[in-house]
Amino acid sequence: MLWIIISPSFQSWHPAEAIRSHHDSSHRFSFRKAAEYSNAAECGSGGSRIPAEISICDPNLVHVAITLDVEYLRGSIAAVNSILQHSLCPESVFFHFLVSETNLETIVRSTFPQLKFKVYYFNPRIVRNLISTSVRQALEQPLNYARNYLADLLEPCVSRVIYLDSDLVVIDDIFKLWTTSLNNRTIGAPEYCHANLTKYFTAGFWSDESFPDTFSDRKPCYFNTGVMVIDLVKWRQGRYTKKIERWMEIQKSNRIYELGSLPPFLLVFAGHVAPIEHRWNQHGLGGDNVRGSCRDLHPGPVSLLHWSGSGKPWLRLDSKRPCPLDENWARYDLYKISQ
Repeated sequence: MLWIIISPSFQSWHPAEAIRSHHDSSHRFSFRKAAEYSNAAECGSGGSRIPAEISICDPNLVHVAITLDVEYLRGSIAAVNSILQHSLCPESVFFHFLVSETNLETIVRSTFPQLKFKVYYFNPRIVRNLISTSVRQALEQPLNYARNYLADLLEPCVSRVIYLDSDLVVIDDIFKLWTTSLNNRTIGAPEYCHANLTKYFTAGFWSDESFPDTFSDRKPCYFNTGVMVIDLVKWRQGRYTKKIERWMEIQKSNRIYELGSLPPFLLVFAGHVAPIEHRWNQHGLGGDNVRGSCRDLHPGPVSLLHWSGSGKPWLRLDSKRPCPLDENWARYDLYKISQ
């Protein structure tokens, strides 16, 4: 069962009555209030403020889904701030926050008083028995798998959503990504066809009589699931959540991959992805799982910086050992040390 918690502008009861955490760690965080961002005149509202009670089903909204948890909250807040700063129509961006444990809604509301958002509770029990051990413990967290269930969690009237990880900043207008054509595909993402796809699966996968046939009728390319545009209508029609879950069940008994939530997406979608410009996911800035290592940008224009990997910019900045590109993240950081 998927439990859904609605933000104050959409609810008549307090979310704390529905989400009971064993330990509420939200008191550890304090953020500066973000600046107010208003739509430009060309957004269609004549520059006037869009009412806060706008319907989630409004066809003019841009829908963005991001997870919220204690460990990555600082990153999520910075990601939201970056999106608002660079949007021509920030009031037209609607955020869908996925949570599993603590009630962090009050922090979001106090930091972004005008933000249009809704908070959804993703029950960890849905995937707990499907998750296998990974190369990094962080990749085993149930909330990493919430993206698999967006079609169930979000309202049926939401037909498209941008899913973003919590360790990135957007430095371009999110509307450009929103309007990217998916060419009749279910998901769109930057593809990296030069990457060696075989390394994402075990020798047991490739030596099996039937598993490799999964890719036999397509040309699979690696893509990073931290930035995706998803057609939720096609997802629901194709029952892709069940297809991903099936591969996770196979993994439990056959150990066909080592790396968290990514391989099931590759098995289901690689070769069937609408390619999006690489500028929308300059990933790997977290050091490719090598703690303390620094990465440079890939050649070409940049619209989104993504600190995928184990090195997170806020941790390196706090330890006074930042990588050069971490300063690009710091300008969106609203965290302040509590006195």
